[in-house]
Amino acid sequence: MIFDKLLGMFSTDMGIDLGTCNTLVCVKGQGIVLNEPSVVAVRRGTNRVLHNGNAVGILAKEMLGKTPGSVTAIRPMKDGVIADFDITEAMLSYFIRKVHRRRSLVKPRVVIAVPSGITAVEKRAVYDSAKRAGARDAYLVDEPMAAAIGAELPVSEPTGSMIVDIGGGTTEVAILSLADISVCESIRVAGDDMDEAIVAHMKRTYNLMIGEQTSERIKIECGSACPLEQEMTQEVRGRDMMSGLPRKAVISSEEVREALKEPIGQIIDCVTRTLEKCEPELAADLVDNGITLAGGGALLRGMDKVLANATGLEVKLAIDPLTCVARGTAVYLENIDHWKDIMEHEEEF
Repeated sequence: MIFDKLLGMFSTDMGIDLGTCNTLVCVKGQGIVLNEPSVVAVRRGTNRVLHNGNAVGILAKEMLGKTPGSVTAIRPMKDGVIADFDITEAMLSYFIRKVHRRRSLVKPRVVIAVPSGITAVEKRAVYDSAKRAGARDAYLVDEPMAAAIGAELPVSEPTGSMIVDIGGGTTEVAILSLADISVCESIRVAGDDMDEAIVAHMKRTYNLMIGEQTSERIKIECGSACPLEQEMTQEVRGRDMMSGLPRKAVISSEEVREALKEPIGQIIDCVTRTLEKCEPELAADLVDNGITLAGGGALLRGMDKVLANATGLEVKLAIDPLTCVARGTAVYLENIDHWKDIMEHEEEF
């Protein structure tokens, strides 16, 4: 115990939002110190990371869809969980080294946010990856709880608070009270599914094949969940599926909205299902407290309006929704001894 506290004086303990699209790392007293894409570039046929292990994050994302035959850019997280164990370990190791900047003798403790709906086996994979990547110890927290704390909701009070965290791989919907989750739903429909819906629309309507970076750009620049005051158009470049030649097309924000209707509908259904399971007293609190939106998907234009129309509740956007989960892990980190019993540890899975 004393030795552990001594090590803690020399280590840079960190909170990690290990997301499907982006990984954020925060450090006690410093806030967010790293925000990079969850992408790794490796030599094809091996798990060897390029450039002496440095082709991770921003550098690797720039390679997506543009790599030569000998190289492949991999997103090791799928639907909020580890799809490639070795590559995730390499990615975590790179991020921990980049933030820690200390000799490997003194290893950090890490708090990692994970989707609430994952299995014990998937939790174990996250824990093992963190340990093998260089963590002295690892604690897992539920993403909706971390997001709610990061959004500064009164989770410890005897009142109902509702968070909808729309990430890249999962959407987490939870109603919280007295520092715990009362009702929770987790679906593997989120930002990535919106990107795939745009790709499918371009194939079906224009016979145009586009990459995931292009579809993400369309979603950000032209996407919406409800009609806009001023509709937009956007030029899209890709490969013609008939001739195989490069070509461009122009799409409208109405088309993008129609393409996004299905994934947005599934998210709305998840929110209404969660509300239906809620205790009457907590439901009464939500009439006053409303719903808070977090995660990158919360930034989609009109997302708050369609949820408000579907539920009849006030829907507000969290301050800096992209970093809510990471900021929540920082709170856990600052009070690690207080929260230790609530966080999941090795012996629990």
